[in-house]
Amino acid sequence: MTTKSAAAAARATVYGYPRQGRNRELKKAVEGYWKGRVTTDALRATAAELRRANWRQLSEAGIHEVPTGDFSYYDHVLDTTVMVGAIPARHREAVATHPLDGYFAMARGTQHAAPLEMTKWFDTNYHYLVPELGPDTVFSADSAKQVTELTEALALGLTARPVLVGPVTYLLLAKPAPGVAAGFAPLTLLDRLLPVYAEVLADLRAAGAEWVQLDEPALVQDRTPAELNAAARAYRDLGALTDRPRLLVASYFGRLGEALPVLAKAPVEGLALDFTEAAAANLDDLAAVGGLPGKRLVAGVVNGRNIWVNDLEKSLSTLGTLLGLADRVDVSASCSLLHVPLDATAERDIEPQILRWLAFARQKTRETVTLARGLARGTDTIAAELAANRADLASRANSPITHDPAVRARTAAVTEADTRRSPAYTERAAAQRAHLGLPLLPTTTIGSFPQTDELRTARASLRGGRLGTAGYEERVRAEIQEVISFQEKAGLDVLVHGEAERNDMVQYFAEQLTGYLATQHGWVQSYGTRYVRPPVLAGDISRPEPMTVRWTRYAQSLTGRPVKGMLTGPVTMLAWSFVRDDQPLGDTARQVALALRDEVTDLEAAGTPVIQVDEPALRETLPLRAADRPGYLSWATEAFRLSTSGVRPDTQIHTHMCYAEFGDIVQAIDDLDADVISLEAARSHMQVARELAAHGYPREAGPGVYDIHSPRVPSAEEAAELLRTGLRAIPAERLWVNPDCGLKTRGWPETRASLENLVEAARTVRQELSGS
Repeated sequence: MTTKSAAAAARATVYGYPRQGRNRELKKAVEGYWKGRVTTDALRATAAELRRANWRQLSEAGIHEVPTGDFSYYDHVLDTTVMVGAIPARHREAVATHPLDGYFAMARGTQHAAPLEMTKWFDTNYHYLVPELGPDTVFSADSAKQVTELTEALALGLTARPVLVGPVTYLLLAKPAPGVAAGFAPLTLLDRLLPVYAEVLADLRAAGAEWVQLDEPALVQDRTPAELNAAARAYRDLGALTDRPRLLVASYFGRLGEALPVLAKAPVEGLALDFTEAAAANLDDLAAVGGLPGKRLVAGVVNGRNIWVNDLEKSLSTLGTLLGLADRVDVSASCSLLHVPLDATAERDIEPQILRWLAFARQKTRETVTLARGLARGTDTIAAELAANRADLASRANSPITHDPAVRARTAAVTEADTRRSPAYTERAAAQRAHLGLPLLPTTTIGSFPQTDELRTARASLRGGRLGTAGYEERVRAEIQEVISFQEKAGLDVLVHGEAERNDMVQYFAEQLTGYLATQHGWVQSYGTRYVRPPVLAGDISRPEPMTVRWTRYAQSLTGRPVKGMLTGPVTMLAWSFVRDDQPLGDTARQVALALRDEVTDLEAAGTPVIQVDEPALRETLPLRAADRPGYLSWATEAFRLSTSGVRPDTQIHTHMCYAEFGDIVQAIDDLDADVISLEAARSHMQVARELAAHGYPREAGPGVYDIHSPRVPSAEEAAELLRTGLRAIPAERLWVNPDCGLKTRGWPETRASLENLVEAARTVRQELSGS
């Protein structure tokens, strides 16, 4: 096909869309179902209406081919586990008895069956449920969800493309099931899995699918020759099927690299590539393999992970280059729009000057359609849009919001000495033990306690003007009193104030720092029904005044036991925000670190003996390619140390990480030079404790013994057994006892019971260690 005809064929599409609805209707319906207030039929009806609304919005905006199958009640990887019949043995009876309840049991667990492990989706803040597979896993096809949703879209008269997690990525994301011998590789099940995908593809074709998208984001990571051979075999076999739709294999989050020639040669009809985060590399690699003659290329030129307006002229230039490299070029966002909020026009409190810089899912959809129209019909047809876009980009580049000379001067003056704590850890540890006087296996929590209905109502009333500041703060004080009182009675050793005053661990700080913007409706799914509103990092960062000192000091006044000061670290402040794209991330991290350094210093001056600076996002922000990691880890660990290195030796610095694969970053954890680290470990059966031991980690650690993302209450013996497992890797004098993560999303009854069991477990194991 000629360049001209390729351009004429250009159409707009997206890989996926936010699931929650404009007012988070899905969250409310699912949580209502869990509480027994919403019936199965009502939940399914709400979900169907949300899907229809999304498809109509996309179609009316000009999207030619809408995605189906991307919708989920909880997680699309869990949906894939159901689709291929890989139900863990402990959940099979529940799934067989009531499929929807069994589905949620796999996600959340029950009192008698632990949930699937949960971890981060590549380098995003979305969490997926990890498949559990073993040599005895038997796959079976269940295409009901995928067929139903395709049929719904086709009934609306739409062109629809089902989206599935690809078989290679599914297996590469999986882990050996509990009890499976070490060394088992789920990818060895590929030949067993492919016939199931073949059956699903045949069902979708019979239901009317012309194209099916198979997502293979795992192929943008470093892959071994064996893994690349597996991908080649998978798409050779799927491509050779006669009873199937056309196949679009999609990659995103970076450069496809050595997997590109593999997929380019495969007998599939199309590829989708990311041309935002890896534009130059994917362009060069695509040219090097001779393009995609006879194939469809879906070009992801609109950033699906950030919220800044697209540079339309730059994207058009990229698209123009691609025209000669494929039979047909279509335009898309770079990944599913699941990772951005729904609609920027819903924001009423953001200055109009700044609002014009932002593009949420609906705005990105329009950008995609505009680019497709310009590519197909010429730039004259989008002249007005191009002019407006140039003005928006210039407004942001020239705004004083983005440049604060004082912040830049302070950042430039940072020295190596500012990022190193002295004396060495062994001397600090002795000073801290003398200062704190803690028992063996000290108990603590991660920071947050349940956010009660009364507290949420008070916060909403404050926002709505129905409650004054004095009344709201009285409510907060009462919550803090209750939290401190409970912890003392339960017997915890290092207390927290419970974070009653905080709406979110990033947003709370962002609202008090210059350079950040908060949204009112910018909800993004983190996992299941947990939605967050990532703040927007628009300009240079500074801290006008203390942010946490008052409430921490108040909590400490209520008890003679040490109370931790609680802060969110610089990398997490970036990772869980929409960051600026007009300067290196390391520069932004240094600005945030200096603001936090001021807070740490003020907490110490106020008498806070333990200060925790959480960095749960350190691993999730790790670049997907190994070659890019040293540079990232250098500035990321430096930013943490810059935040925490200004305190006395006897002030104990903690950090916390959760729900990630920590083995990749054990050296970075060491480089943080924190005195104590707490980590998720309950679902992964203390895997991180073994990883720390293998590294020779010399400091104190608290691998979690209570999985807070499940409503089940672990028994004291269960927690004690996890502690015993931890002790096989970490000496008792360096082992802490704590939950996996904060307790904000849990209810008080389960929190009380679980923490009481945790304390009992610690006492039991202490007695065992003492021989009494």
